[in-house]
Amino acid sequence: MRKIDILWLGAALLVGGAVLYGLLRVFGLSQVTAGIWAQAIFTLGLVAWIATYLFRVAGRNMTFNAQMRDYRQSVLQKRREEQQDAAGTPADPK
Repeated sequence: MRKIDILWLGAALLVGGAVLYGLLRVFGLSQVTAGIWAQAIFTLGLVAWIATYLFRVAGRNMTFNAQMRDYRQSVLQKRREEQQDAAGTPADPK
């Protein structure tokens, strides 16, 4: 993600919080109650986002891990092909 994307995301979250607060005020909540609920909703969203990240880390389903897994598989496949070529057998026995 580029720096400008982070700035746009931050601005969108700031505006989203103000809109959420305004909507809660329109629905009749007091200033304090609307602020608490807006903050609670954003906090729960942040906790959920962090939980998805931790789930991906625990499951080793990160981009780096996937790239390393693909790299190792391609290296092993190339070694198999080289060994089969050296032995004079076909590369794909199927």
